[in-house]
Amino acid sequence: MSTLDVFEPAMCCPSGVCGVDVDPVLAQFGADLQALAEAGVTVQRHSLSHAPQAFAAHPEVLRELQAGVERLPIVVVDGRIASTGVYPGKLQMMRLLGLPISTADKPHIKLGACGCAPGQC
Repeated sequence: MSTLDVFEPAMCCPSGVCGVDVDPVLAQFGADLQALAEAGVTVQRHSLSHAPQAFAAHPEVLRELQAGVERLPIVVVDGRIASTGVYPGKLQMMRLLGLPISTADKPHIKLGACGCAPGQC
């Protein structure tokens, strides 16, 4: 099975989901990583403030970081950089990992959801 490493900016706690102002993007990202781990993916998160040695041990990540901290987060799949600068969604990560996407994981669009009257859209 694949390995997914996430190299993140310095945060107050390893998950980034702490304090009174929880970032909903980080909360969703954490849930998505948990779902991937439950599907058999080896997931590791590395915060610049808690695991700087992980950054130093990965030459490509270190090179990206030297280009600027705005390159974080850096998502690495099986040792290769797959994404920089954004927290990808679950579907994006599944694609990066080459995992099959079930019907339940695909986005659903309801007919008429645009607010138009039938035949008017």
